[in-house]
Amino acid sequence: MGDSERIAFLRTEIDRHNHQYYVLDAPTIADADYDRLFRELQALESAHPELLRDDSPTQRVGATPLAEFAAVAHATPMLSLNNAFGDDEVAAFDRRVREGLEIDGDIGYSAEPKFDGLAVGLVYENGRLVRGATRGDGATGEDVTGNLRTLRGIPLHLHGDATAWPARLEVRGEVLMLRRDFERLNARQSDNGEKPFVNPRNAAAGSLRQLDPRVTASRPLRFFAYGVGVAEGVVLPATHSGLLDRLAAWGFPVAAERRRVSGLAGLLGYHAEIGQRRADLPYDIDGVVYKLDELAAQQRLGFVSRAPRFAIAHKFPAEEAITALLDITIQVGRTGALTPVARLAPVFVGGVTVTNATLHNEDEIRRKDVRIGDTVVVRRAGDVIPEVARVQLDRRPEGASEFVMPTVCPVCGSQAVRGADESVVRCSGGLYCPAQRKQALLHFASRRAMDIEGLGDKVVEQLVDNAIVRTPADLYRLGLLALANLERMAEKSANNLLAAIEKSKQTTLPRLIFALGIRNVGESTARDLARHFGSLERILAADDEQLMQVPDVGPIVAQSIRQFCGEPHNREAIAQLRAAGLVWPEGEAARSPGGALTGKVFVLTGTLPTLSRDTASQMIQDVGGKVSASVSKKTDFVVAGAEAGSKLEKARTLGVTVIDEARLLRLLSDAGSGEAESDKAAPGGTGA
Repeated sequence: MGDSERIAFLRTEIDRHNHQYYVLDAPTIADADYDRLFRELQALESAHPELLRDDSPTQRVGATPLAEFAAVAHATPMLSLNNAFGDDEVAAFDRRVREGLEIDGDIGYSAEPKFDGLAVGLVYENGRLVRGATRGDGATGEDVTGNLRTLRGIPLHLHGDATAWPARLEVRGEVLMLRRDFERLNARQSDNGEKPFVNPRNAAAGSLRQLDPRVTASRPLRFFAYGVGVAEGVVLPATHSGLLDRLAAWGFPVAAERRRVSGLAGLLGYHAEIGQRRADLPYDIDGVVYKLDELAAQQRLGFVSRAPRFAIAHKFPAEEAITALLDITIQVGRTGALTPVARLAPVFVGGVTVTNATLHNEDEIRRKDVRIGDTVVVRRAGDVIPEVARVQLDRRPEGASEFVMPTVCPVCGSQAVRGADESVVRCSGGLYCPAQRKQALLHFASRRAMDIEGLGDKVVEQLVDNAIVRTPADLYRLGLLALANLERMAEKSANNLLAAIEKSKQTTLPRLIFALGIRNVGESTARDLARHFGSLERILAADDEQLMQVPDVGPIVAQSIRQFCGEPHNREAIAQLRAAGLVWPEGEAARSPGGALTGKVFVLTGTLPTLSRDTASQMIQDVGGKVSASVSKKTDFVVAGAEAGSKLEKARTLGVTVIDEARLLRLLSDAGSGEAESDKAAPGGTGA
């Protein structure tokens, strides 16, 4: 046997042993013998580099560390599942499926455990693994191909007859860590003086997203396939259960506990059985998944929003534990919300040690009658933030004290206010409060506000964390040296950012009002305020009655504006912006021109020939018009482009005037020159 034949033989043997060990959990060779085969293959490939292939078992050990993960657009979205928490919700799901398919009798479903890991997609071309990506937001994930290649349970090439392989295949599944492997990893962490992982899911997610694939290779990660996203050049089985069998034949691990069941009774019976076996399974699960078994029927039912109609996750009840509530403190969020947090005696629940739990808001504390010193039941399910479920009143000690919601922000000392019909108390020091600083700066710099290009999340994070910027005015005092010292900020990027900041000094009153981040004040309200008052000083001095004279400003919005403007910290931040050189037109120059389109409501639908949605909206608003997202009887014009949908149909039903881009431009031109529109388009028709 020549070297090339020996290399091919060794690759086949090592792949077979990997499959036996990592997929079937039934090793047929001793570790020492496996290591001997592996070392022999390494030596032969080193001697014959021309024969080295990227799907060789030796290429799983990890490569050079990556600078960062590239974004990957999924060919078809990796959707999430809707959840069912009780038998009645499963019954409703089964009823919807039968009604959608117009079937009276029981339906066949594929049932399988719901893995508690990290979802990924693996792309194979002509049978060879070419890319692997995380789920991400469902549409776009992170390219972690190098890391996924280190998982020995993932085939680098498909098994079986190569003539039956798809030309292109995307296999979807979950990366996780078996309980026994997790325990060994944590023991190793402790032996090395390193921090142990909290639970298998966190360990798996952190291991897969390592920038150095060699670190991933050192972690005991497993993969289980649960579906297919794309399959080209192959005829797939007619059922999901058959598809899982096909994936197993191609070399992928699939859940041994999968089963085809019939009707509602079969679904609930499977859930009960897996629930009883849950503690004995080799991996963590947080429920089971039901999928309509017939694939053609799945296509008939389709999807709703971001979830399929043909599948659902039946979650297990949340895990609970009893502990002592030691104190209640306040956490101030990025939007200024003051959230009461229970500080607990450490308790293990839902796979993690819990020391804090949310109490949501003041009303929830009163409803549950939670007091400091109580014995409480803490609940946690999956990744849900732990919460105090209830109090054990029979164990309440004497002297348990009631919690009083603060009237000032514990972070910045600004007034803490609770709006009408709201359950949340918020800090009013939006431009000043350190807890809100990052969010306030990002909003201030956003495109529809001050439009400071290049001032994104990572830059703001560093500017705030390094105490370089505290208020928006500090942005206008930045120098090249301060920016150039930031991580990943080259001199050219720093100069570009400084130029964008300088350019933003020339702004408009509506943009400035919106940039301040006043609660309940969006772009439209900011424009209305600018038109009505004409100056920022008049807005700062206005009372509720004067504010409510502005179109669409009611008591709640007026209260938000007055509370923001009444906070000395915010007034000081605005004064600093003026001192930093910001200029905006005031008086008559700040008011939108009057005319035939002032106050007219437009709705944009479809794709316009030359104008983007943002550009068209801005042009309408510049002449005093308003842009709405939905069609109603108050709508004056619907501007319809290519592939206009339901909004166009609704406009015709309501008799709203429908115009095209050319007619819109004529309207805008006439409004800008002060001329009135004379020839109206027919209601429901399209203007020529």
